[in-house]
Amino acid sequence: MLNIVKILFCIFGGFMLQNVYKSLKTNSEKAVESLIHSLGKLRTGRANSGMLEDIRVDYYGTMTLLSQIANISVPEARMIVIKPWEKPMLTKIEKAIQASDLGINPVNNGEMIMLTVPALTEERRKDLVKSAKKYGEEFKQSLRTHRHDALDLLKNLEKDKSVTEDEAKKGKDKIQEILNDFIKKIDDIIKAKEDEIMKV
Repeated sequence: MLNIVKILFCIFGGFMLQNVYKSLKTNSEKAVESLIHSLGKLRTGRANSGMLEDIRVDYYGTMTLLSQIANISVPEARMIVIKPWEKPMLTKIEKAIQASDLGINPVNNGEMIMLTVPALTEERRKDLVKSAKKYGEEFKQSLRTHRHDALDLLKNLEKDKSVTEDEAKKGKDKIQEILNDFIKKIDDIIKAKEDEIMKV
């Protein structure tokens, strides 16, 4: 009978540890996705529909995301074309872009709006690289917070005797390993963004 209890206890402890790892991975994946989303808004000298992601337009009294009232395409490396589904929206879209912090002057030809993304100066590129690195550091800090939460859960499992001291030690190593993997992912993403920004 005692052996069965021990076996069940080990299974339960293992299950609880897997939940700690799973939670850490899920939260870290969300942080990486959020970083990619944030970096998509950085201007790189190349046209990117993500630059317009947060622009809202007055659509019959409701502030609506531009992507919900128009088709956005990137026909050339430095050109974005916006075709509203309703022509009367052209002027409102134009005004919304001018009011944004995008820094690009829209050209309205009566059918569509064209945005020409200007080439970046060397100084502006360096500033953008600094911004990308700052994002990277912020999201690494977010990962460390998730690690801290996972270690707290592990400590509680050990205190409740749900896992042994030995399992808790292995758990700490596993948590650090997961963190290291995600920090490397962030470093790789930031490096790719830097290369993209600095590419003339």
